Amino acid sequence: MTTAYTTLTGIGISSREGSVLTGLHRSTATRRSAAATAPTPPVPQEPAAEPVNKVTTSERRRILGVLNCDRFVDLAPLQIYAQLLDEGIYLCSVSTMYRVLRENRQVSDRRRLARHPARACPELVATAPRQVYSWDITKLAGPVKGQYFDAYVMIDIYSRYIVGVHVHSHESGVLAKELMEQIFAVHGVPHVVHADRGTSMTSKTVATLLADLEVTRSHSRPRVSNDNPYSESLFKTLKYGPGFPDRFRSLSEAREFMDIFTDGYNHEHRHTGIGLHTPADVHYGLAARKAAERRLVLDAARAAHPHRFGSTAAPKILDLPDTAWINKPAETTDTDQEHDSIAA
Repeated sequence: MTTAYTTLTGIGISSREGSVLTGLHRSTATRRSAAATAPTPPVPQEPAAEPVNKVTTSERRRILGVLNCDRFVDLAPLQIYAQLLDEGIYLCSVSTMYRVLRENRQVSDRRRLARHPARACPELVATAPRQVYSWDITKLAGPVKGQYFDAYVMIDIYSRYIVGVHVHSHESGVLAKELMEQIFAVHGVPHVVHADRGTSMTSKTVATLLADLEVTRSHSRPRVSNDNPYSESLFKTLKYGPGFPDRFRSLSEAREFMDIFTDGYNHEHRHTGIGLHTPADVHYGLAARKAAERRLVLDAARAAHPHRFGSTAAPKILDLPDTAWINKPAETTDTDQEHDSIAA
């Protein structure tokens, strides 16, 4: 009956008519057809026979003992395999050595590894200008490929004021010392000077000068550029500006460009990290008066057009932070972190 029903429906007769002609209910025919086409369950496979060349448990213990003996404990399996062959000894294959080591969780670098000591994260805070200076050296492309000029730049992290710039044809600790002596004579000696770990920054010449002046030296951790954020932010502003050239034709041209950039950066550029003031206003104590003048302008605009203002408070972007941090501790609040933005 099921075969006849399937044949009839297969040549185009409806299932209802096929059910009448065969006397078989449609649901029964469908169920039997599905059962007939269902895949047969897989036949259980017998467990694979154990390889005749499998290394026995006692042999594994012997192999592990040889690999971990004083002579071979620091060598890779390939080295052990070759040395034993040279002595006329075949212990096992290299893959078996690795298999035994893997079973005992000993597959790792068998040589001594360098252990770098943990570096302390520098945490510096400035609550006023002339407390913490940060400096770095950036490369300026010269007239031909492979030739560069070195721009030594020092910045006050609280005011964002560039306190000094020197451009030279090479890098050295002596030139860094000359930069610092000139800056300290003009702007005063800071409490802390922060830098990365370049050769000039860690030179004995610079270290001696700072020690004689009782200035605390601070350095970034190795390979952590975020530990010197103010200098890095300054260099990005420098090199991504519309007027930055692809190359400088001479050392004098590079010095002239850096002088013009420094003047504009200090006296014209408004920084979001210091309430949209210029670094010069903050560095020389003019920001408070200008902030009061801004409030008067905003109050007058609010009185003239109150419907345009949703709040009587000035925008937070105009607030001058109380502190400037390098690596602010984690327990500080999100609001404080927002105020201490270092955007240039």
